[in-house]
Amino acid sequence: MNKGKFQNKYRISSIRAQWWDYGWNGAYFITICTQDRKHYFGEIQNNKMVLSEVGIIADLLWHQIPIHHKNVELGDFVVMPNHIHGILIIDKQSNNIDNVQTGRVETGHALSLTTSPFQKPGSQRFQNIGKNTISSIVGSYKSAVTKHANRLGYPHQWQKLFYDNIIRSNNDYQKISDYIVSNPENWAKDKFKTEDKSK
Repeated sequence: MNKGKFQNKYRISSIRAQWWDYGWNGAYFITICTQDRKHYFGEIQNNKMVLSEVGIIADLLWHQIPIHHKNVELGDFVVMPNHIHGILIIDKQSNNIDNVQTGRVETGHALSLTTSPFQKPGSQRFQNIGKNTISSIVGSYKSAVTKHANRLGYPHQWQKLFYDNIIRSNNDYQKISDYIVSNPENWAKDKFKTEDKSK
């Protein structure tokens, strides 16, 4: 797969779309890297990911996210040597009234599009505060992985920020899912590939 396929499609967490509330229903493509791209999570062998102890922790805790966060579902996910890719889906079934008020369009598969970048005055300030926003979910996950790894005596550090992309259509969702699933076999061309710095 072309390593540039998703270039310039990430948004770093400090410069997110100001008109978008990251607690809204939608599907989000998440990438979190390790500090200095160190290979804490394992190695690629024969085009397959072989998880280290920390990699196993990262994998298990990602799949526990829906246990700790209401109305959150998981799409495809992969642990790579120095980063993870995953799809988080926020699907609040009771939000139909709010959807009308905010001008959002339900598109199926928990994908939500906005019909306008308009936002109520004053609401932008609080758009990413809450227990079920992408920032809070990812922050809790990162903290849990680090806590468990350190408790067991394994070195691990995350990069401070993370990357996200609002998935806007079912076609984009499928392309990103395919990208995630095929990531191990395309490691040689991966934009995040580095030499192992964990040793």
